[in-house]
Amino acid sequence: MTHRIAIAGAFGRMGQMLIEAVRASADCRLVGALDLAGSPAIGTDAAAFLGQSSGVSITADVAQGLQNADTLIDFTRPEGTLAHLRVCRERGVNLVIGTTGFSAAQKAEIAAAARDIAIMMAPNMSVGVNVTLKLLELAAKSLSTGYDIEIIEAHHRHKVDAPSGTALKMGEVIADALGRDLKDCAVYAREGVTGERDPSSIGFSSIRGGDIVGDHTVLFAGIGERIEISHKSSSRVSYAQGSLRAARFLGGKKTGLFDMFDVLQLK
Repeated sequence: MTHRIAIAGAFGRMGQMLIEAVRASADCRLVGALDLAGSPAIGTDAAAFLGQSSGVSITADVAQGLQNADTLIDFTRPEGTLAHLRVCRERGVNLVIGTTGFSAAQKAEIAAAARDIAIMMAPNMSVGVNVTLKLLELAAKSLSTGYDIEIIEAHHRHKVDAPSGTALKMGEVIADALGRDLKDCAVYAREGVTGERDPSSIGFSSIRGGDIVGDHTVLFAGIGERIEISHKSSSRVSYAQGSLRAARFLGGKKTGLFDMFDVLQLK
């Protein structure tokens, strides 16, 4: 089965990584490439940065970019992803969403669209990160009392949202395992006289600098010992390969909202 893939944000760092991964894949074919109307890449060949010709021109016309696609892979911004989602829904194109920073209302719109198309949405497409999430679920259940939980994440200077979508997902997985609601126990900032730490809280710390691709560490701090579960990304290749696994997973599916635990059979 050949999977016909379109890429959103084709001129960006992640978009180019996805294009390269699709071009190198034996069972995926690049059929569309999207970018913003003001992008200098509009009208150029999507594989030009590789010194190759794909026969696919980067376009700002979403309908044109999706006309031959089975699946769109989107790592852009929430507003852009939702605009793409509406066209995908109209045209029956499945969608892999790696974008983060959605509001609750925006997530609800995505869930509603999944009644008409198949969507795989995850804050991190890395296979390693998703295995780490499963390990955190196990650790949280075993360390449910007597351990303070802190999530520390670091990303490049250009990242616009904090905490990262992956850090928030880690918090959600841990909170669910503990029978808590993350919105009730998350602490995102500490300054001044904060008082003693609430033992039921889950703390977040965000670091931004340089070209850090993505580092995440969850600290379980007890009395006399500390347990750290970490994942460090040195390249976006893992995100691209995970995205292709997600696109393959959606192949043949008509509707439904899935995540990487579904793709990797971790549920």
